[in-house]
Amino acid sequence: QFLGRHGVTPTSQRLDVGEVIFSKPQHLSAEQVITATRVAGSRVSKATVYNTLNLFCEKGLVRTVNVDPERQFYDPTILSHHHFFNVDTGELTDIPMEGLSLDVKRELPPGTEQVGIEVVIQVRDQSPE
Repeated sequence: QFLGRHGVTPTSQRLDVGEVIFSKPQHLSAEQVITATRVAGSRVSKATVYNTLNLFCEKGLVRTVNVDPERQFYDPTILSHHHFFNVDTGELTDIPMEGLSLDVKRELPPGTEQVGIEVVIQVRDQSPE
């Protein structure tokens, strides 16, 4: 029903991907979704996972978070928020909007207006002292 309400035909493969991505608040790469669907017993193909994730993005069900040019995560929390990305562990965690204050209005190029903002702060584990 959830997928159908958003204009997505609920095929068995899409339901399998949806069960993984929407099961809890989490940030997964496409490869992690593929692994999780296979662990759950699904035989969904790699191409179908990528196509389904792209469809979910188009329909506004998930959003992408790019942490660097080679890595993209899918986030089922579509409300505006920011992220910490741990470069050592590869973990992406949410920062609530109220947890980070940015005032960029003074820095906007002339003739433009801010329509959104998304910040990914890269962190690493502290070295033991």
